[in-house]
Amino acid sequence: MEALLGLIPCLGFVGIIVIFLLFSAVKVVQEYERGVIFRVGRFVGAKGPGIFFIIPFVDKMQKVDLRTVTLDVPTQEAISRDNVTIKVNAVVYFRVLDPGKAIIQVEDYRRATWQIAQTTLRNVIGQSELDELLAHREKINEQLQHIIDDQTEPWGVKVSLVEVKDVELPQTMQRAMAKQAEAEREKRAKVIHASGEYDASKQLAEAAKVIGSHPASIQLRYLQTLTEIAVEKNSTLIFPVPIDIFNTLGNLLEKMEDDQEQKK
Repeated sequence: MEALLGLIPCLGFVGIIVIFLLFSAVKVVQEYERGVIFRVGRFVGAKGPGIFFIIPFVDKMQKVDLRTVTLDVPTQEAISRDNVTIKVNAVVYFRVLDPGKAIIQVEDYRRATWQIAQTTLRNVIGQSELDELLAHREKINEQLQHIIDDQTEPWGVKVSLVEVKDVELPQTMQRAMAKQAEAEREKRAKVIHASGEYDASKQLAEAAKVIGSHPASIQLRYLQTLTEIAVEKNSTLIFPVPIDIFNTLGNLLEKMEDDQEQKK
C-alpha cells in the first residue's frame, strides 16, 4: 500500500508530461494560413488548414499567411529621363503562393519585396519621361508589376498589382505646366474663333450672291431692318436708302435737262 502511494506522484508527473506532449503535437492552422513543417531541420511540406499532428521536439512549424498583403512604398525621389526631379510613392499588392519557398528561399519575404519595390520604382521612373508618367500611368503600373513579380517569383510570392499613387512635381515645373496649359487653351480659343469667322464670311458671301442675283430682295431686307429698328422704340430712325435710287434720280434729272435744252 505504501508503495502504491509512492507511485502516485510519479504517475501525476508522467501524466503532466503526456498532456504537454499531446498539446505540443496538436496544431491548428486557419483557412488563410499554412504550416510549414521542418523535421530535424529538413523541410517536409506545408500542412493545413485545420488540425494536424507533428512530432514534438522533432518537428518545427512556422505559419505563413496566404492573404493578399498591402505594402506601401514610401516616397522615392528620382530624376526622369527628361531631367525632371520628381517624388513618387506607390502601393504593392502581393500574396504567397508557395509557403515553402517563402520560408526557405528568402529570410523575410515581406521586407525583401518592399526593398525590391523601392529600387524598381526609382529605376522605372528614371527610364520614363514626365509626360509619359502623367498621361500613361497604367503603362507604368504594368511595367512595375511585371518587373517586381519576375524578381519575387523564386520566393513563391505573386505580385498582383502595383499602383503609383502620387507624383509630386517641383513648384517651378508646376508653374511652367500651368502656363503651357493656359497657352494651349488660348490657342484652341483662337482657332475656334477663326473657324467661326471663316464660316460666317462664307455665309455672307453666299448671301451677297443671292441678293445680287435678285435686286428686289435687298428692298425686302431694308424693310425688315426698318421694322426691327422700330420695335426698339428709338427716338431716331435711320432709314437705309439704296444707292440705285440716287442713280435713278440722277438719270431723270439729266433727261429733264436734255429735254429743256432741246425745247430751247
